[in-house]
Amino acid sequence: MRKMIDCRDHPSETGCSLVLIGEEDEVLRAATAHAISVHGHTDGPELREQLRKSLRNEMPQPA
Repeated sequence: MRKMIDCRDHPSETGCSLVLIGEEDEVLRAATAHAISVHGHTDGPELREQLRKSLRNEMPQPA
């Protein structure tokens, strides 16, 4: 099952509304890069673990 992470689940000064959906490794890579470049976080094990805990299963879209 594909995973997703939604910036709206994490309060930010920018009010970011980005949603990333894909395979878990893809989402984690993209979310890490986004957290660093857009939100000013520092890369490291703590950031990656926080992002991993924020992953949810993709919600299937109604047909």
